[in-house]
Amino acid sequence: MSRPSTQWFIPANCARSHRPPRHLNLAEISVPAMTDAPLTPITNQDELQALCDALAQSDFICVDTEFHRETTYWPELCLIQASSPGVEGLIDPLSDDLDIGPFIQLIAEESRVKVFHAARQDLEIFNRLIGHPPGPIFDTQIAAMALGLGDSISYDNLIQRVLRRQIDKSSQFTDWTRRPLSDKQLTYALGDVTHLRDAYQKMRDELTERGRMRWVTEEMAYLEDPALYDTDPANAWQRLKIRKPRKEYAAIVAAVAGWREAKAQELDKPRRRILKDDAIQEIADQKPRDEAGFNRLRAVPNGFIRSRHAAGLIDTVIAAIEHPEAHAPPLPKRQHNPQTPAGAPEMLKVLLKHVSDEADVVPRLIANAADIERIARGDTDANIPAFGGWREELFGAKARALLSGKLALSFEDGKIRLFETGET
Repeated sequence: MSRPSTQWFIPANCARSHRPPRHLNLAEISVPAMTDAPLTPITNQDELQALCDALAQSDFICVDTEFHRETTYWPELCLIQASSPGVEGLIDPLSDDLDIGPFIQLIAEESRVKVFHAARQDLEIFNRLIGHPPGPIFDTQIAAMALGLGDSISYDNLIQRVLRRQIDKSSQFTDWTRRPLSDKQLTYALGDVTHLRDAYQKMRDELTERGRMRWVTEEMAYLEDPALYDTDPANAWQRLKIRKPRKEYAAIVAAVAGWREAKAQELDKPRRRILKDDAIQEIADQKPRDEAGFNRLRAVPNGFIRSRHAAGLIDTVIAAIEHPEAHAPPLPKRQHNPQTPAGAPEMLKVLLKHVSDEADVVPRLIANAADIERIARGDTDANIPAFGGWREELFGAKARALLSGKLALSFEDGKIRLFETGET
């Protein structure tokens, strides 16, 4: 079937049905046919409104973006791709004649799920445009962990695993700011949401059948937290590690991190182009007060302090040195960590691997390395995810039993076995 060059949305199958497709087996799913007819991104307000009206008929929308930010602080949005059952389209936000407001309003509504893959950077863009993340969100990369498909699985590997389709990713790192975009770029971009649409529906059905949809919903709360996308310079220090728990040191780290964040936003330059993280730590350690002091630092380029990028830095450092109480962030109280019993982390890792294999779920979705270390030391803090919700039932309760001697591990016939010891 040929595609007219002016067509901006197409049905998801050859029958041109606008009803949501039924659950399909892998053998029933075919790769959408691509023709030589050119795709045309939307640059007209009426066409955008028509696309949004069509997308709004569904309870979910698949979204992807192409953007440029290698040399900027703020990402430059270059293309928006969207699909729902029976509908798909490309939107050109760089068009002078287009206001993407209708689409922004559409995905800001909480009445439908927004589906992404590896959503973090896309959500950063929409958080700035909307003022909050466009929840509710479904991230297929995270959902893949709950289905045992892999940790941080790439989009092309996900589509291959779920739909048995191969994707040409050669256009992924092309220049999306140039106009016109090539047919190859547009075909690649549209495929990012048409394949995603099919994968989402299949993954959603399987998660529901296996009773794991709430697992994924709990994980989405992290992505839907506005604090994740906070760009307030006052909070910039949280991206850095306070290497020395001293008020004077922490005050300089926080002050300089805030200065860098504000300067990066003002100049629209990446943070690293203003000052690297190691340089901030060295400034906090050496406490330079003048140009000569800055020039002696190894992590700060020689002469940097005289550049326009460094305006206000000396005053910022001096203020933090002289008034640390006004700049230092709250420091955690030093806690004596009990010694980790020998072998405990290794036993917990074996247990985690066993239960994750049994449940066909990626181990990191249950507990990460830091969680394992805390549990091994006897920490039963409710803030450890493994001790709450579905993780408690799957792993947390067994971990406590293992450490208390009520549960033991054995190796029989090439497999790990769990058995109760009978101890009380």
